[in-house]
Amino acid sequence: MSHMTDRYEPYRNVAQRASVDAIALVPGANFSRLFGKEFHQNERPLLVVIPAIGAPAAVVPNLELASFEQIGFEGEVFDWRDQTGYQSAFESLLQHLPLGSVGVEGQVMRVFIDQALRNAAPGLTIRDAQQSISALRLRKNEEEISIIRKAIGISERALANTIDAVKVGMTERAIENILVQNLFAEGAEDFAFSPIVAAAENSARPHAHSRDDYAVKPGDSLLIDFGARAGGLCADITRTFFIQHCTDARAEVYQTVLAANLAGHAASIPGATAHDVDDATTRVLEESAFASRIRHKTGHGMGRDIHEDPYIMRGNEQKLEPGMVFTIEPGLYDLNDIGVRIEDDVLITTSGSESLTSFDKTLTYIG
Repeated sequence: MSHMTDRYEPYRNVAQRASVDAIALVPGANFSRLFGKEFHQNERPLLVVIPAIGAPAAVVPNLELASFEQIGFEGEVFDWRDQTGYQSAFESLLQHLPLGSVGVEGQVMRVFIDQALRNAAPGLTIRDAQQSISALRLRKNEEEISIIRKAIGISERALANTIDAVKVGMTERAIENILVQNLFAEGAEDFAFSPIVAAAENSARPHAHSRDDYAVKPGDSLLIDFGARAGGLCADITRTFFIQHCTDARAEVYQTVLAANLAGHAASIPGATAHDVDDATTRVLEESAFASRIRHKTGHGMGRDIHEDPYIMRGNEQKLEPGMVFTIEPGLYDLNDIGVRIEDDVLITTSGSESLTSFDKTLTYIG
């Protein structure tokens, strides 16, 4: 049983601190961190319940049993079939584990699972323990950091190969297709998120969609924001290039964003707060001639989810600790002109920080 204690201990501690009888996990980032295997949310509920004391239990769709067995689950499994429905499996689980209260992932668990739990145990108290559960993922371990490095390496090689192929007259969509092919050729298992490839004024939309009716021309900006997913962990990189040349005014915008990015790196040290990093970064933008072009905070944590704690924003006094990984991605956007964003993935170390991304940030002309 020692293996069980090692694996579930952090979740038992969360249950005890939250004064609930158990923690319930559904497929998602916390689930895959615990079990090292990805299951996807769909119309068939799958739920693992980890009591503060004793063995866990699970509700599992019968057709997932063979996959579920691969995680070496240590407790009772109550399976169900499409023909009979899942409610009786929830009832069996809650007879096996009589619970008065359970902490759940409020941002991940869906209403029909909440209802199935309440129907199986009408007196059950269900509390949102999202923050406490997700806090277990704040500090990445060595294995997770090495997988993030791998995802970033895949991404950076794909980006280098993509910009080599960009030519005047290509559409944003065509460039995105080249990027996607390169990502999978380099070993990506999936996207961390849908890539953003945006030129000219489209680059001023922070979450732009690539167009199939706009061909890049000399002088255009080209913003590429993307990342590979590998081993269940994400990369997230943005670089802004210019096609063949750019005006002095746009070069000045670029250099301002780069200065902000570097200020964010310098402020990223253990013991500093998320507020300190955003403040140092954003102040460079605010003190420039382009303050009106600021649209967003400096960054976000990343790991199994592309956006997770810590959020790098003013007012967030969360202290940075070794093992935390987050983005530094200042940007300036003018819908009548262009957008520039430069994004790195940063690891807090015992002595400072390390940029996990190493792709060149100097003003670069392509095409």
